[in-house]
Amino acid sequence: MKGLTDISGIRVGHATNLDAITGCTVVLFGDAAVAGYDVRGSASGTAEFFVMDPGHIAGRVHAICLAGGSAFGLDAGTGVRNFLERQGVGFKTSHARVPIVPAAILYDLGIGKSGVRPNAEMGALACEAATDYAVLEGAVGAGTGATVGKALGAERAMKSGIGSATVKLGGEHEGVLVSALAAVNAYGDVKDPATGKIIAGARTSPGGMEFADTAKRLIEGRGREAGAGSPETRVPKGENTTLVVVATNAQLNSVEARKLAQLSQIGMTNAISPAHTMVDGDLVIAVSVGTLKASMMALGAAAAEAVGQAIVRAVRAAPSLGGYPGLAGEP
Repeated sequence: MKGLTDISGIRVGHATNLDAITGCTVVLFGDAAVAGYDVRGSASGTAEFFVMDPGHIAGRVHAICLAGGSAFGLDAGTGVRNFLERQGVGFKTSHARVPIVPAAILYDLGIGKSGVRPNAEMGALACEAATDYAVLEGAVGAGTGATVGKALGAERAMKSGIGSATVKLGGEHEGVLVSALAAVNAYGDVKDPATGKIIAGARTSPGGMEFADTAKRLIEGRGREAGAGSPETRVPKGENTTLVVVATNAQLNSVEARKLAQLSQIGMTNAISPAHTMVDGDLVIAVSVGTLKASMMALGAAAAEAVGQAIVRAVRAAPSLGGYPGLAGEP
């Protein structure tokens, strides 16, 4: 399986700066896509999300841009918009076609060169690199500077990245696919939903690989809230976020797309512990680009599974980088 590009008409492109350890990822559609969103974290950074609200005049989106760089990284969306305009793609107005490009960012300023952020040029480069080949995973695109398990400080956190996965539906839903792409930059630990075991996250010591279990520490009162406590437990506010795009070839309207985004969050909570915190900007964008029929119950279950798999793949594909150990080892 190829990940998000298993869905016909979708292309994914990354622009990666390994020197600054940042980047951006774009998802392009062969035609405009119905979209919906769900934001559960309290530290999100977004642009043009309201165009996905049911009843908005736009009705469709032409691309999605995910980027590092914190709020500065929203500039990458301008490059995507300009690229699409040159292709004649966009919402038709009296005087121009205006591409509709929702954008979302994660915070990676602490791992590489904080003064270098994804910009319009990088957004355009990601568009030029977009293909329908298997999605590149690991420390690429918006996941280049992603890390996880930051409850005990940067020195005990681990490297993460981007992952993508697809779930096939069967029986009466034969032919229907649900795919997910996740850029995982979480405060919490990543668990394998199949086993419930932590596979990447906060470690008990900087040089070891024994996991501290962030959620357990918080429950037992051995953690600290973000921004408080001793240096080893201090986590700056709002410097974490997991960004997810879910796509299906089933036909949905805008209300159903929003519901699919909500149901997809189950996959995030299955794979990240804790998720949706006050210092994460966790969100999901769900898109429909097909004509097949499937029940929302089945699509929601498949989406949760695909998101969980994508998050696990994001950490398993991540190399050691910027002083953070990764499960994929040295690049």
